[in-house]
Amino acid sequence: MSLPVAGMTCASCVNRIERFLKKTPGVETATVNLATEVATIRYLPDIAGRAELAGAIEAAGYELKPAPPGESTATRSLREAAEADAAERTAHANRLLLEASVSIAVAVVIMTAMFWPQTNIAMTDINRLALIPATFIQLWAGRRFYAAAWRAGRHGGMTMDTLVAVGTTTAWAYSVVVTLFPEAIHEAGLHPETYFDSSTIIIGLILLGRWLEARAKTQAAGAIRRLIGLQATSARLVRGPGAADEVVGLEQVRPGDLLRVRPGDKVPVDGVVTDGSSAVDEAMLTGEAMPVAKGPGDEVIGATINTTGSFVFRATRVGADTALARIVALVEHAQGSKAPIQRLADRVSEIFVPAVLLVAVATFAAWLLFGAEPRLTLALTAFIGVVIVACPCAMGLATPTAIMAGTGRGAEAGILFRGGEALEMAHRVSVVAFDKTGTLTTGRPVVEAIETADGSDPAELLDLAASLERGSEHPLGAAIVARANRDELGFRASTGFEAIAGRGIAGSVDGRSVVVGTAALMAERGIATGALDATASALSGNGRTIAWVAVDGRAAGILAIADPIRPEAPSAVRELERAGIEVWLISGDSRSTADAVAAAVGIDPTRVMAEVLPGDKAAAIERLQADGRVVAMVGDGINDAPALARADVGIAIGSGADVAVEAAGITLVGGDPRGVPAAIALSRATMTTVRENLFWAFAYNILLIPVAMGVLVPVGLALNPALAAAAMALSSVAVVTNSLRLRRFDARPATVRSAPARGPLARLRRSWYLVGVAVVSLGLAGTTMAADRAIDAGATQVAITARNVRFEPAEIRVRSGEFVVIRFTNADEVFHDWNVEGLANVDAGARPGQTQQIRARLDRPGTYRIVCTVEGHAAAGMVGILIVEP
Repeated sequence: MSLPVAGMTCASCVNRIERFLKKTPGVETATVNLATEVATIRYLPDIAGRAELAGAIEAAGYELKPAPPGESTATRSLREAAEADAAERTAHANRLLLEASVSIAVAVVIMTAMFWPQTNIAMTDINRLALIPATFIQLWAGRRFYAAAWRAGRHGGMTMDTLVAVGTTTAWAYSVVVTLFPEAIHEAGLHPETYFDSSTIIIGLILLGRWLEARAKTQAAGAIRRLIGLQATSARLVRGPGAADEVVGLEQVRPGDLLRVRPGDKVPVDGVVTDGSSAVDEAMLTGEAMPVAKGPGDEVIGATINTTGSFVFRATRVGADTALARIVALVEHAQGSKAPIQRLADRVSEIFVPAVLLVAVATFAAWLLFGAEPRLTLALTAFIGVVIVACPCAMGLATPTAIMAGTGRGAEAGILFRGGEALEMAHRVSVVAFDKTGTLTTGRPVVEAIETADGSDPAELLDLAASLERGSEHPLGAAIVARANRDELGFRASTGFEAIAGRGIAGSVDGRSVVVGTAALMAERGIATGALDATASALSGNGRTIAWVAVDGRAAGILAIADPIRPEAPSAVRELERAGIEVWLISGDSRSTADAVAAAVGIDPTRVMAEVLPGDKAAAIERLQADGRVVAMVGDGINDAPALARADVGIAIGSGADVAVEAAGITLVGGDPRGVPAAIALSRATMTTVRENLFWAFAYNILLIPVAMGVLVPVGLALNPALAAAAMALSSVAVVTNSLRLRRFDARPATVRSAPARGPLARLRRSWYLVGVAVVSLGLAGTTMAADRAIDAGATQVAITARNVRFEPAEIRVRSGEFVVIRFTNADEVFHDWNVEGLANVDAGARPGQTQQIRARLDRPGTYRIVCTVEGHAAAGMVGILIVEP
């Protein structure tokens, strides 16, 4: 069961929900995907149900997304479901954008008022003006963080929302105290500096980051929407002779209905042609470039496009049973699954948030106890910076966004991954083993030659063999029956039908004993074949398969059956070998046939296993897996099921109607074998992206959390809360956008791909995007810090000391229009301040032994009186003069 979950924001949320689900009785496995916001649960229905699963999610502190109003999900078309999901995602993104925009706008106004150098409006007045909008942002835009943190906290959990709520609340609450009690702050030797700008910009930037994430997630899930967009919106229902066709909605079509398809129309559902003929373009589902001819008895797939002719077909699969719906379901499952590599991030994120809070508290205590002055200010900014800069969100998005993009890109090219495990394993494949029939060959064998013994009638031989083969489902038997149908033969009554696995068939036709099969079967039955051995050897030398026919205990003749080689097979083999992958052929055919096919497609003759029974193919795969090699088996998904299941990666080649092959981890919708190297190349590109994302997420936290703690303060580098919020938002956006680069990967089977470069330089070139993001980010941060330092370096430096109840020096001269950096040191045993009368924001206070630094720009020339505002100090002589020269 898949359940949509609301309120998840980071990997910690994912871990918490998974833990609660796995503790629920009856649940076997539970996987939660942050990118798709879906929990996929395998459970025992006689023990647990939807109510119990929903209760577990709610107990974890989260909620299920409400079901859409109106029709039930079961009755909605794929298009309606996709449109409803898109509308919900759009509304959510619009809310995020609105809240982010308002928050950032308010923050910019507050920042401008606080940091614009002016001496007209006192900072205490600016703080009072900023209090109301900052509080509005904290309670309106920040409410989602409080709600999520409360949901997790009341169940004993902590998430990324907890960090944001703690960090912004600390900044906002301290600012409220400074605003409402300025005298107490002043007497403590602190500048009346507030962090309303930090609390609002943090909320705004994080919401902006989530909006970008939401947009990127929507784009990553676009493959499903594009697949659903292929679906027709209506069908033309045939009412009967003389009656006009009726156009009905897809939801009204039922199996058995006759539907008409006109030139240029989309085939509405799956079915079988009953009348008319045409050529149908199946490229959007199978990747086949050429339209496929369709006539009575042929199967058509919903969402494909009719070209020139018109035909009527009978609907066989509608709604969720169509090939398109099954493909969409498979892609949704793959995008909701979790790759094994994600387990590392899951384990880290489980303890990440509590560890960050502990580090933040320890940082605050260390600065407060052992830091330089102003201790409280530095301790507070370090605490806020640590809880804000830490980003479990990037770790949570690193893998699922790449899987979404990779599996979606594959689906558009007809490559369907069953889940994250298959996607991850495929990139490690070192050996690919092909079955012959239906993979390297067309899978539609034809009888090319009939040879009889002792001058017997070839028509009689074909008639007997085809009559018996009508009870067989083997492709070679179908070729014999097709040839007989063309000659209007093979309709005699047969009895005692017996299928001998991997050998052939036996039975009676009109009372005569007939055996059709391999030379080995003839030998087992004691039937001599010597008279035809030379002929059989000559025919099989060209890659034909020989079907021996024995009648009444003697060899009556042979049927030479050829399965034409797919024209794309040689290029598929070449591309695999260029990628450093060994290619093997495992076939049940004779040695001569298998060798001929291998030679035609370019497989080394030493890598051919011939005359392998279906039951022995799994053992052959096991032998190839020796020495730790990772083996992919490519088969038709029916006779090769045991080998597909035994292989590290099973790849099934089939038509769109046969897309769900339980034994295979990867299904190629079209029959092009070039889809095999394309799937492996896509897997390698996806896993490269996953590793880049995980490295970025871990490196980001490992590097920036210590910086936020203040380890670089001694060399003059500090990370203020606003920069911390920007860095945190950027980390998540960088991971998601890096995953979206996979959308440019060309996974079409026909694409010619060069062998991937190896080595550290190649890895660095492939990682250019994240490297570029890191360089640009460091450049912007460095530029900001350098600009701040440049202002200080170019400013007039003034050092003032309060000693013996006097200002030293008592007179100061500066030029108007220039920045002035004033360092006020208190060398007395009591609190002093340095205040310029007539100029706002040009003041500093310091406790005994403390130094306070301020920066100001003095634009009004004149002479100003300097006083200590502590009662009695000015009268005792703590006065001075500030002369601002034109």
